Amino acid sequence: MASPLLSITNLTFSVEGRTVLDRLDLVIHPCEIHALLGANGSGKTTLASLLMGCEGYRPTAGTVVFAGTDLLTLPIHERAKLGLTLAWQEPARFEGITVREYLMLGRAESDPALMLRLVGLDPDRYLDRLVDKTLSGGERHRIELASVLAMKPKLAILDEPAAGIDMLSIHQIIAVIRTLKAEGSAVLLITHQEEVATISDAASQLCNGRIVCTGSPALVIERFRGRACVRCDGEVCGYDRT
Repeated sequence: MASPLLSITNLTFSVEGRTVLDRLDLVIHPCEIHALLGANGSGKTTLASLLMGCEGYRPTAGTVVFAGTDLLTLPIHERAKLGLTLAWQEPARFEGITVREYLMLGRAESDPALMLRLVGLDPDRYLDRLVDKTLSGGERHRIELASVLAMKPKLAILDEPAAGIDMLSIHQIIAVIRTLKAEGSAVLLITHQEEVATISDAASQLCNGRIVCTGSPALVIERFRGRACVRCDGEVCGYDRT
């Protein structure tokens, strides 16, 4: 098997005396779709923000190696240069830039019209619109996914909103993920939707900041479905930090 693209070891993150990520271990291989399942509050979005290097997210302990490089020493723009990208739960707005310009930033060879079609948007209606507050949250979410497709990253972290099913149909989400893989990208898919997770190559369950199960999507989905957790507190499922 090829060397891991992303290797996370003993990753710990605490804020205001609370441990959010607890000695987390995770491995993702090139071109692998890896689903991450967990209840609200389990640490999924924190992990995504920490991997991308967002402001305020610095680990307490642990290592993260991406494409052979120590990721944690790099600022966010250097991580992006390495081929890491994140589609946010709440997409950004860019005043004064059109959708066409946004999708072609640093990607002269990309086809913005095709990227929009892949996320279910009509290019004739959207290419010349501004990426600003006139777009709905769902429209901005789709445009950001189109931007991720245009980047062709080594690893795309898709932190799917809880309301993602209203923004994109399951078939559209699956099409985006499969297109990324076909173009050579690995995907860390953070999702609440079991049907979407079934297309992954591997899956992990996150509980109270630690990976508690990794294996086939069917195995992890079955375990996740059998838990009574609505919001993660590490108690209902009997998780113990020790």
